[in-house]
Amino acid sequence: MLNAFTKILTVAAASYGLIVMFVYLMQGRMLYLADVPGRTLETTPDRRGMAYEDVWLRTEDDVDIHGWYIDGASTRVLLFFHGNAGNISHRLYSIRQFLDLGFSVFIIDYRGYGQSGGRANEQGLYRDADAAWRYLIEERGIAGDDIVIFGRSLGGSVAAKLATLVDPQALILESTFTSVPDAAAEIYPWLPVRWLTRLRHATGDYVGDVHCPVLVIHSRDDEIIPYHHGEDIFDAANEPRTLLTIRGGHNEAIVTDEARYIDGLRRFLTGID
Repeated sequence: MLNAFTKILTVAAASYGLIVMFVYLMQGRMLYLADVPGRTLETTPDRRGMAYEDVWLRTEDDVDIHGWYIDGASTRVLLFFHGNAGNISHRLYSIRQFLDLGFSVFIIDYRGYGQSGGRANEQGLYRDADAAWRYLIEERGIAGDDIVIFGRSLGGSVAAKLATLVDPQALILESTFTSVPDAAAEIYPWLPVRWLTRLRHATGDYVGDVHCPVLVIHSRDDEIIPYHHGEDIFDAANEPRTLLTIRGGHNEAIVTDEARYIDGLRRFLTGID
C-alpha cells in the first residue's frame, strides 16, 4: 500500500515538474498570440471608407515592421499599440472611433504579428514602439506634444514603456495589466509563476515614471484582466491622471458601452488641449 502511494506521489511530482518546465520554456508562445485568429490581414481601412498609407519601418535591430497611417481631421496623432491576439486589420472599429475624435492614427503590428517580420519578444516589442515614435517625429515631422500614445491590453505595457522615454502629449492605457507575473499568478495560482516568468511587461512600474497626463480605462466586468489592475495602474500614475470605468467584457466594452467610453475619451482629450 505504501509503495503504491509512493508511486502515485512520484508520478504526480514528475507530472507537475513537466508542467512547470513546459510553462517556463513555452511562455513566449503562450503570451504572444500572433496566430490567433491569424497573421493574414483580413481587410484594410479603405474598405471601411478610411484612406490610409502602408508604412514600413526598420527597427534598431533590423526587423521590418508594418503599419498603417490614417489621416484624420487634425495634426494630432494617436500612436496605437494594440492588444495581444490578431493584427492591425482587427482594429478598424477602434481606428474609426479615434478618427471620429479628430485624430490621425498610426498603428503598427509588432514583430511576428501581421505582415511584420521577426518573432515577438518583450524587448523587441519595445524596439518596435521606439521605431514607430521615431517615424512620426523624424519622417512625418510631427511634434511630440501632438502625439497621444495609446495602448490596449498587452499594448498598454508597450505604450507605458515608450512614454517613459519620450515626451508625448498624453498616455492612454486601456484594459491592461500591472505586469505579466501579476496576471499569471491570478490565472495559474497552482504554479510558481513569479519564479518562472522571464517576461515582465510591467505597466504598473513604467507608469510611475511617466510625466504626462495619463488616462486609465478599465471595465469592471473585464473577465480577462480584472478591474483591480486598472485601479492599481491608476494609483501608480503621477498627476494629472484620470480613471475611466466602463462596463462590458474585455473585448466588447468599447462597443457595448461605447457612449460612456467615447464621452470619457473626449473629456480627457479636451482637458489636455
